Amino acid sequence: MRAIKLKVYQQTANYKIPISYEFRESYPLPPFSTVIGMVHYLCNFDSYHPMKVSVQGSHISSVNDLYTRYEFNNGTKYDAKRHQLTAEGMGIGRGIGNVQLLVDVNLVLHVVPENQGEVEFIYDALKNPREFPNLGRREDLAVFESVEIVELGKKLEKNVEFATLANFLGRKNWAAYVPINELDDDSHENMHQTSLQTGTKYRINKVYTLNDLGRDKVVRKWEKYEVLYTNFTFFKHENYLLDSEGDFVFIV
Repeated sequence: MRAIKLKVYQQTANYKIPISYEFRESYPLPPFSTVIGMVHYLCNFDSYHPMKVSVQGSHISSVNDLYTRYEFNNGTKYDAKRHQLTAEGMGIGRGIGNVQLLVDVNLVLHVVPENQGEVEFIYDALKNPREFPNLGRREDLAVFESVEIVELGKKLEKNVEFATLANFLGRKNWAAYVPINELDDDSHENMHQTSLQTGTKYRINKVYTLNDLGRDKVVRKWEKYEVLYTNFTFFKHENYLLDSEGDFVFIV
């Protein structure tokens, strides 16, 4: 099985948590849907191409920043005393909000297309992007430090701690989205007792389908995956998956 491996640097980034409004809080790493969306955009795909992804990385710190926020409701007529903007007679309010920015983000991403015949096409699209890539918000520019095709395989013969391997590779504060089913039984049970020491549990979006509710209303139904955001854990022996450069891969 082959994958496209990207090493990415971002000066700042926000991977918005969907339920955060007043303060746009960020996930610690980009969700699977964000990575898949970037790949599809750079490849000019106009429909979903099934793929799995692995997301790991680090950031140095986070800061709060201001952004311009627009608010409107369908059917609300423009009122000069309440609204700053109008669009076809609809009133729009403009103000400021707060956003969390991750600083000095380093990522290692693996993209595994279901159709392995697409590996070279996706590799070429990411190696020579048609425009400067972004990951997160439109303004969150992403520098592709390297783009490679790697082989994936289960090669380890003994248990290895994820944090130990990350330190061996010279990566500080390194963490990953690890699917819950790749944790061994002891770590999974311990997670509920000392969750702050072992990681944070998330339900991360991957892909969506469109559900027609009638009356011209269509909503997205997301496929979500339970993961542990962690930099210190052990894995089941049979689930060890590494690329040909020695990095763990946690494909979802």
